Amino acid sequence: MSVFEAGMMICFGVSWPIAAYKTYKAKCVKGKSFTFDILILTGYICGIIHKLFFYNDWVIWLYILNTLFLLTDMSLYWRYKKKEVLS
Repeated sequence: MSVFEAGMMICFGVSWPIAAYKTYKAKCVKGKSFTFDILILTGYICGIIHKLFFYNDWVIWLYILNTLFLLTDMSLYWRYKKKEVLS
């Protein structure tokens, strides 16, 4: 297990709930990039696959948790994006 990988995942893990909370409070997605979210999601999926097949350790749970936080933020994006388009 790499301490640096765990540190990176913890920092991202703190950032995603904050981003989702801000989106929820603002109910606005201006300035957010869904393409960026897809790229991050792809990276998390690659990290999970790597942990499953090559180096299974506890950091996989950070990848999974971060993926869930990111998916929450992405679902808020689509919810508020639809409302912005309809307005």
